[in-house]
Amino acid sequence: MAVPIIPTVALFLLLSLALYRFIVYPAFISPLSRIPSAHWSAPFSRLWILYYRSREEETPTVHAAHQRLGPIVRIAPNDISVNSVDGGIRTVYAGGYEKGDWYRNIFNNYGVMPMFAMPDHGPHSKRKRMLSNIYAKTTLQTSPSLSAITRVLLQERLTPRLREIEQSGKPAEFYWLFAATTMDIVSAYMFGLAQGTNYVQQPDVSAKFFTNYKARQRYQFWPQDLLSLTTWLGKVGLKWLVVPKWVDEANASMEAMVLAMCDAAEKVVSEAGGEKGMGSPEDWPNVYAQLRNALLKEKQAMKTDLSSSVEEMVMEQRLAVASEMLDHLFAGFDTSSIVLIFLAWELSRQENAAWQEALRHEIGALQEKHDAKAIDNLPILQAIMMETLRLHAAIPGNQPRITPAAATLGAPGHNISDLPPGVRVQAQAWSLHREPSVFPDPEGWKPERWLSPSAHSPVASPYASEAAYEHAQKEMGRWFWSFGSGGRMCVGSNLATYDMKAIIVAIWGSFKTTVGSTTDGRGDEGMVHRGGYVAEPMGKEGRFLELRVEAVGDR
Repeated sequence: MAVPIIPTVALFLLLSLALYRFIVYPAFISPLSRIPSAHWSAPFSRLWILYYRSREEETPTVHAAHQRLGPIVRIAPNDISVNSVDGGIRTVYAGGYEKGDWYRNIFNNYGVMPMFAMPDHGPHSKRKRMLSNIYAKTTLQTSPSLSAITRVLLQERLTPRLREIEQSGKPAEFYWLFAATTMDIVSAYMFGLAQGTNYVQQPDVSAKFFTNYKARQRYQFWPQDLLSLTTWLGKVGLKWLVVPKWVDEANASMEAMVLAMCDAAEKVVSEAGGEKGMGSPEDWPNVYAQLRNALLKEKQAMKTDLSSSVEEMVMEQRLAVASEMLDHLFAGFDTSSIVLIFLAWELSRQENAAWQEALRHEIGALQEKHDAKAIDNLPILQAIMMETLRLHAAIPGNQPRITPAAATLGAPGHNISDLPPGVRVQAQAWSLHREPSVFPDPEGWKPERWLSPSAHSPVASPYASEAAYEHAQKEMGRWFWSFGSGGRMCVGSNLATYDMKAIIVAIWGSFKTTVGSTTDGRGDEGMVHRGGYVAEPMGKEGRFLELRVEAVGDR
């Protein structure tokens, strides 16, 4: 029986086209084929990198690929990772490459994108201009409101908790304590002290909230990286196979909590006529009022129907403001608490006792422990902060962007030119911060690398001269990426630095901490980074870091 010619030829052509499209072109012809592949399957499939993303192991996996293959690697058919400044983060992030769907797939509160998720440069820049001043370093350091907030929270809430821990004679879990403290500070600055949280004085309530908050993050991979599949499963009633129902319920509960804080803040602002009133400075909703008024002004300028009242226009923008506030609140407390828990771990280890003592001595020399400018100028504190941010960045994972046409990426001597538009390119602080030519002994926690040789360091300086120190600082600054870079750099970095330093001064200015458990002599078994986008400690059997507290000096 004769074989039908036309169907056979059609099948052959289809198979040939598929072979070219999925094998020959990506592996041998595409401009990306010149980039070394992290895995043999990377030119053909996303499965390899998706596997590690789903397990929150992408960051160390990509880092290992850079160590083997150099500053530019291919991790999927249309995905590459760069680990360099020139030709890398300077080109991509300072060059204004746009964000893709990866951000808005998950950072889309109330169905409204906050600034962080906005894919295009224009809308993002417009929103950032509305908020930059309220987060500016000078604004924070001279703010009567923030000064009053930190005094109340640290003196009246945190310090009594620390004394209770000391008097108990038992080690205490510090991760949730840091989360509670940073949440209280950030929410108070955003919404006002009276409208914010009071988790420091509610340890059981706060531990439950933060446990649920962290647990839901384990399931973000599915809607973020496999949105179409997750959406389809939802339509056929099978979403629970990848995302349990309680995750959506938890997200809705957190949205309701932030919306309630926004409404409480709106009452304060509206009663004051939109401008800061004569009430207690700590109760003024600084960030909420800033964005609310800026959006209101924009809306009033665009309105053709002048019959709308202020109250009606505020309601029209209610969810847009709430979406932005939710993003700032959760990012603000989460990242700061992660950095603080690793900083406390490093300071409390026996091998770093000299650094804790040097820090305590430096804090003790302060004339006023709530002077933000004086605190910011403490060299030992700054060195400890920088080294912790380097080695234990809260968000060391991938930060994807999309290439424009004819992009050139890589590093000097490793450039790949004429890349097509639409390629997902990413960099990660984890790898940038572990470049051995910039950070010798990159896995070691060494605050001395940030100190001048003339500084009073508890260990010997690695620099032979001031000139060598200045050169190293300049180069390390170029590679330091804890808060990102370019126009999309973290808008709240100054607030994060402010609250972390204030908390450090409050604790180690009056207390000594050591790692310790009543059962096995240790309490840091869970202090291992997760390998995903966020690098909080893994935890072990519900524990992260248990510390013993001892009051020292003037209490």
